[in-house]
Amino acid sequence: MDEQQMNNQAAEMGKKMRKIGLQMSVLMGVTLSFFLSLVGNLMGAKQSGSFSVPGFLISFVISTIVSLFIGLIVPMKKVNDGLHAKLNMQEGSIGAKLLDSLVSDIIYTPIMTLLMVFLAYKQATAHGAQMPFLPMFLSSLVVCLIVGYILIFIFMPLYMNILMKKNGLSGN
Repeated sequence: MDEQQMNNQAAEMGKKMRKIGLQMSVLMGVTLSFFLSLVGNLMGAKQSGSFSVPGFLISFVISTIVSLFIGLIVPMKKVNDGLHAKLNMQEGSIGAKLLDSLVSDIIYTPIMTLLMVFLAYKQATAHGAQMPFLPMFLSSLVVCLIVGYILIFIFMPLYMNILMKKNGLSGN
């Protein structure tokens, strides 16, 4: 195989990997947004006594938009690969998967939770509720970080395998 063919194959592989990265951002963003919006609204329902479908939908849509934006800005693969190299971890190992989940959780979940809690807070205080924002945010953040970590740990490798096969590459 000559150098030109190797360069073409490398370029094609790079395109496939970027495509997979974008698809992964969409899948993980929608999944996290759905479940974190659900958890947040269920936590709110526990306090208010009723689940708000419009509140859930608004939270889900805004959270999805924000998570997609984060996914476009933050190159998670490069971040995770850099950490693996720095910590001498083998990609695909359980330790690397736990670390990848933690990094994604720390990047996505606080921003999404802050937005969702802020929306709920504004909605509640607009209807006359008197509540402090910070305790509401911190309690939601703790729950959402735990839920987000578990979701990322479960869905990220599952989605990656699906996307690798869909794009003609072998999964881990």
